[in-house]
Amino acid sequence: MAYAELLVVEDDADIAAELLQALTGHGYHPVIAANGQQALAHVLDRRQPDLVLLDLGLPDMDGVALCRRLRALLPVESIIVVLTARTQEFEIVVALDAGADDYLTKPFRFTELLARLRAHLRRSRNTGGPAFIRLGRVTIDMRARRVFAGEREINLRPKEFDLFTALAGRAGAVVSRDELMALVWDAHWLGPTKTLDVHVSALRRKLEDADPGLGQAITTVRGRGYRCEQPTPPPAETSGGYSYSSRS
Repeated sequence: MAYAELLVVEDDADIAAELLQALTGHGYHPVIAANGQQALAHVLDRRQPDLVLLDLGLPDMDGVALCRRLRALLPVESIIVVLTARTQEFEIVVALDAGADDYLTKPFRFTELLARLRAHLRRSRNTGGPAFIRLGRVTIDMRARRVFAGEREINLRPKEFDLFTALAGRAGAVVSRDELMALVWDAHWLGPTKTLDVHVSALRRKLEDADPGLGQAITTVRGRGYRCEQPTPPPAETSGGYSYSSRS
């Protein structure tokens, strides 16, 4: 296993000790922060973990607020996985919008946590494949993991980026839910499939916010999966905008 430094933000001493022992035993290099201030101090000391495991229930600050601050401080390739007992969809959306890349509800199985860590780290370090994907006015820089609509950058989280490239790389084709889960998460994913729907919703919203109409590029094909539509060029007399076929 390649070297990977993890920052574990967990105020429960027993859980933190168990995670420290288990993660170390599987070849990771975890550092424990018992509260939000310790986590921020670790990052501000120019120590940039490959992945953060973040408990939202912290004694000194709101976990979502900390997630937002960590996301602003960390490089884009750093992964934030939320550990939480909160299971409502709106709470998950709030965490994702704050910068989390994934979430895991407590109590969780350690085998599932390990599977997610492997999947996240594998994909964040993958530099193979084409250098660029182009979809109308959208350019996806695969090496830098950046997306542009014209000259405007669309700031996507790592999982949103992986999801968009999985669809845009096969524009016009339906990609099944199972295939997307395997491509973006893991072939042996053990979590809820609504994870996919939440990420699709967040991706659509960011695309739409960046360039009105762009969010319509990702369509739902009921009973099958999702499709990224090829945009139809706007009429010559207009200054911009997108048009997508309505095959579903």
